[in-house]
Amino acid sequence: MLKTILLKKKHSVYICSTMAKKKTRSQVVKKLDAAFSEYIRRRYAKNEIAECVTCGKQDHWKRLQAGHFQSRKHYSTRWDETNVQVQCSGCNVFRWGEQYKFSKWLDNNKGEGTSEMLAEKAREIVKFTTKDLEEMTQKYKDLSKEF
Repeated sequence: MLKTILLKKKHSVYICSTMAKKKTRSQVVKKLDAAFSEYIRRRYAKNEIAECVTCGKQDHWKRLQAGHFQSRKHYSTRWDETNVQVQCSGCNVFRWGEQYKFSKWLDNNKGEGTSEMLAEKAREIVKFTTKDLEEMTQKYKDLSKEF
């Protein structure tokens, strides 16, 4: 976004300058969420069809969601690639993430104890700088282009 500001009046003419408007932290987080979600939904898709990890529903990756085993409120696991998997809206929203089935899927597919490790990791406090978040956004945008 560009922002035009009037600097000063000189001989009845205003001198203008155009500056880039600084993004708020919430805007940066929102962009990262979008880039990360696209990456998660596309990474295991075959011919653009992905599968819900909790019920097995297959659909185009754009119609599925990035479901979090541990809530998005925990920044330590919010963008953790193991914590976030493809889910249909039925499982992710209407059945509150199917956490028990999600846990079983994680332990069966990512190794025994994965769900417990993520539960512990979610309790850790982490702080990301805005620069960290912007770098992660670029990383996931670049990774999504590979599909």
